[in-house]
Amino acid sequence: MAKRVYQVWQGSNKFFLNGRFIFGPDARSLIVTLMLIIVPVIIFCTLVARHLRHEFSPYNAGYAVLVAAIAFTIYVLLLLFLTSARDPGIIPRNTHPPEEEVRYDSSAEGGARYAPGLQFPRTKEVMVNGIAVKVKFCETCMLYRPPRCSHCSICNNCVERFDHHCPWVGQCIGLRNYRFFFMFVSSATLLCIYVFAMSAFYIKVLMDNQNDTVWKAMKESPASVILMAYCFISLWFVGGLTGFHLYLISTNQTTYENFRYRADNRINAYDRGCLNNFLEIFCSKIKPSRNNFRAYVQEEIQRPPPLSFIHEAATAAASADEEHLDSDTREKVQDDLGLGEDLLKISQRHNIEEIDEELCDRGGNGTHHISSEVNSVLDSDYHRSLTIPEIRHSSWGRRGSSSWEIAPEVLATNSRSHHVSAREEANQLV
Repeated sequence: MAKRVYQVWQGSNKFFLNGRFIFGPDARSLIVTLMLIIVPVIIFCTLVARHLRHEFSPYNAGYAVLVAAIAFTIYVLLLLFLTSARDPGIIPRNTHPPEEEVRYDSSAEGGARYAPGLQFPRTKEVMVNGIAVKVKFCETCMLYRPPRCSHCSICNNCVERFDHHCPWVGQCIGLRNYRFFFMFVSSATLLCIYVFAMSAFYIKVLMDNQNDTVWKAMKESPASVILMAYCFISLWFVGGLTGFHLYLISTNQTTYENFRYRADNRINAYDRGCLNNFLEIFCSKIKPSRNNFRAYVQEEIQRPPPLSFIHEAATAAASADEEHLDSDTREKVQDDLGLGEDLLKISQRHNIEEIDEELCDRGGNGTHHISSEVNSVLDSDYHRSLTIPEIRHSSWGRRGSSSWEIAPEVLATNSRSHHVSAREEANQLV
């Protein structure tokens, strides 16, 4: 059965509802974020806003405080969902390296191989608004990253206009969700201010109704004090983050660029002016996702390697085979020459033994003495000739099918010639 893209996804993302929603690998942190938003709002609605229903000039105007808190919370949660559950701008991985950048490395071990022998320049320059910008080659995704793209080590994806990976939303912040991220942070800041203000107003109402001091009013509504302290602390985080990203938007920077290139004093090639920078973030159309996570995976068609690679690989393979053949031929010739020499020495020994037996049959002390001298002379050659075949025995067995075969007629002729020569030498000695 064919699988869908999200089922064979190589990144670290988590998918829900059959690939309709994509989250980061740390999506569980969303539970903590949801609790930090929902729990304070529930306390506010039940213990503070409920008592303000009839504290305004129209008798039921106080319900607006309760409704506004609930509606604003739902809006913040919706922005959180749009930030964390969508594709942040992931660039699909390549199954093959870009062919126009292929360089063949003939020094790769193990002969000519396609992938290990390829090399790519780690960086190359592209022009952005008339300024040269370096882009890097991603060895994981096998592509040159577009400008402002970076590889997230947590999600294991290359993300367009990568800003940062936010653990509070469990997702990368990039080209397609940065707008919602900023709106979420700024809306959370406004919600904190709203809850803080309404809680302080309720303490003021208690002081006016009972003519009490601030301390007695705070004892009357401890929930208001807790909410005010919580919102004050939260404002340092979400409020500071909102201010920082307002600065980034006005200068058209990302968090990654600000922290990485801040000390380099580089010219910002993307700054188009404060107004145009804000229009780019909030008024431009969001690009569609490059990934269809619910699509079925198509079987990959193996592409032939480039012609230049085929030619170089064939040349390298031919030279390697030629060297291997030359070495085998030299070794075979040496072994066969050694074999012929060994056979020759063995035949000589057998001829000497036959001559010795014939001289003994004739009798005579002189003859016996001469034959013993002949044996003593040839004895050293005999032992030396016998040790060589033993050393080369393994090579005979290994090359039995490929060694030269000496014809029996040649061996017989060789034996007779050496027999006659040995007999003549023995007669001369006698």
